Amino acid sequence: MTGDEYSTGPALRRVLARAGGPELLELLARGLTGADLTTLLLEVFRRRADRLTPAEVMRRYRTDRFVAPAPTGFAQLRRAEDLLLSALPDDFQMLTLAPLVPLAAHTAVATVDPRKVVATIRGSEVAADPTNALALEAAERRSQALAADPRSAVPVRLAASQRVVRAQHFGAPGMLAHFQLFALVTAGRDTGSRTFEQQHLAEHLRFAVRAMARAGVGRTEIRLTCLDESAAPILARTRTELAGTPGIDIIDDPDRVTGRGYYTDLCFKIYATLHGQRLEIADGGFVDWTQHLTGNRKERLLISGFGVDRLATAL
Repeated sequence: MTGDEYSTGPALRRVLARAGGPELLELLARGLTGADLTTLLLEVFRRRADRLTPAEVMRRYRTDRFVAPAPTGFAQLRRAEDLLLSALPDDFQMLTLAPLVPLAAHTAVATVDPRKVVATIRGSEVAADPTNALALEAAERRSQALAADPRSAVPVRLAASQRVVRAQHFGAPGMLAHFQLFALVTAGRDTGSRTFEQQHLAEHLRFAVRAMARAGVGRTEIRLTCLDESAAPILARTRTELAGTPGIDIIDDPDRVTGRGYYTDLCFKIYATLHGQRLEIADGGFVDWTQHLTGNRKERLLISGFGVDRLATAL
């Protein structure tokens, strides 16, 4: 028995006791190839589906939080999405992402618990964050560039708007099982003096400020958190570069708790005040994902994610 077999507690122990013990879990997790496991699970779910009646499907539709339509109207979402899209710099390429990503796309390079992601029986996962899929595509493009020129520093700028699913339970109002995220990623190479970080952080933040202005936001608050002392000059230069921009407040946030271990160097949150209500609209920062995906420690990646549902509701 391995140490992680009972990591989910009594529920898993109960299931394994009924199904034949921990050996079954070991067989399914490690004893079968991916193709054999898919074959087995496809047959299991085929048989389960064959037993379900239309009335049972309807009952599940009424109670399953993953399948209910979004409470935010389509026109509202479209308006918020169009506002973000209109503010996107021309250098960014918009992609239409697949609804699925490879298994472990959210966990292999990021500190995301696999139980927060909806896995499929075909060795893939339902998209939980467009930045992960964009990072895969950016890593592929950067790998091709490095194959042609091992010192290539040409940045890859990608964006996407995608409805995603998160499996964890949210207790706060407005926290949904599925929601729309507008995401940006910029991938490139460390050329020294933190040039990549400074240039592209300012670019992402300017996009945010421009988008919020077009949405009619009265005040945009950018909260910057330095996660490593070596990144302090980036924060200082960013403050200087954005100083004087109308309608924004730039605030140091050294006490931020979330995102530590997920982001590296520096991260940020963006809050917007609309109709007297202050809302968290965006979150982003530097991550080391493309370093792992390309096997090159000189690679750099900056990600940003904007909550389209929140912005749409506020508008």
